[in-house]
Amino acid sequence: MHFSIEKEIFLKGLAKVQGIVEKRNTIPILSNVLIETTADTIQLTATDLEVGMRASYPANIKNGGKITVSAKKIYEIVKELPEQEISFRAKDNCWIEISCGKSVFNIVGLSSDEFPHFPDADREKMIPINGALLNEMIEKTIFSISTDDTKYNLNGIYFRTLVENEKNILRLVATDGHRLALAQRSVETAQINELEQGVILPRKGIHELKKIAEESAGDIYIGFMENSAVVMRDNTVVIMRLVNGDFPDYNRVIPKQNEDIAIIGRDTLLHALRRMAILSSEKSKGVKLQLKKGLLDISSSNPEVGDAREEIDIIYDGPEMIIGFNARYMIDILQALDSEKIKIAVRDNLSPGLLTPEGDDGFLSVIMPMRL
Repeated sequence: MHFSIEKEIFLKGLAKVQGIVEKRNTIPILSNVLIETTADTIQLTATDLEVGMRASYPANIKNGGKITVSAKKIYEIVKELPEQEISFRAKDNCWIEISCGKSVFNIVGLSSDEFPHFPDADREKMIPINGALLNEMIEKTIFSISTDDTKYNLNGIYFRTLVENEKNILRLVATDGHRLALAQRSVETAQINELEQGVILPRKGIHELKKIAEESAGDIYIGFMENSAVVMRDNTVVIMRLVNGDFPDYNRVIPKQNEDIAIIGRDTLLHALRRMAILSSEKSKGVKLQLKKGLLDISSSNPEVGDAREEIDIIYDGPEMIIGFNARYMIDILQALDSEKIKIAVRDNLSPGLLTPEGDDGFLSVIMPMRL
């Protein structure tokens, strides 16, 4: 096996698979990238058995073949090589020679025989979704994914399509038990059985999907096979195993009777919460919100450090109320929004709060109250 390739192209491809490869080294081959040739491209494949990626890049193929090599080591080598064409040659006993300018590296690879099979995806069975739209929806829900591995059915984003007012709607929902984020948008795409029933895409796969969505304008193709989701864009294919288990009934969590509504400038509230969080408890990050007519009083207290309070002018005409929230959770929500004003709908100090951007009914977030 022998090919030459531009450094910039090779580095881009190797950088792309770094987030996929297995970091724990439980199975050595999973920390490697599979490099194989076609007539005029090289294909880079990486997998941790949960999420896999394959991407093709143009190269000058002199001899075909395939080999695996440490994804981290080859990336570090290529990153430091001069800006010239790189020669890659697989030799006997799985040794690999990488040369560029006057630099020559000889590193040990592993036979491709042990590398897991990467299934072929068929674009004909996939549906297109606008990449920018998908990126925006992921941005507005990803912060609510649970990081507790014991809550495996919350370790991802729930994707579902439904029909409302004769329009196809794509809905994304994420929750960690303390907060919930829901984003939905109208999409011009065919219904697909798995999405109609609802599927949970895993956290790691979501991060890779987001990177692909950010890359360039245009559509991303999504399909399903063998309990996995398949995502395709241009020369890149990502396959991720769906999260087993049922996503909780999120409709029961969304408050229906929060009739006291405050309208607040998003930026004003965001910066005030950041200031208050400095003196909140390190563990709970709790802040106290006191709603009065036309006024929001935010305060935080930490016996070991001190206390702080700030007043913000708001539009509010409901009863006086004091309610505690986790400042970090609220900051995450506000950072994901781009509207000038947000609405906070509350019922009492023991019921969850509902945050929505003013003028956009395609997003909502629920946040559980805290006892302070």
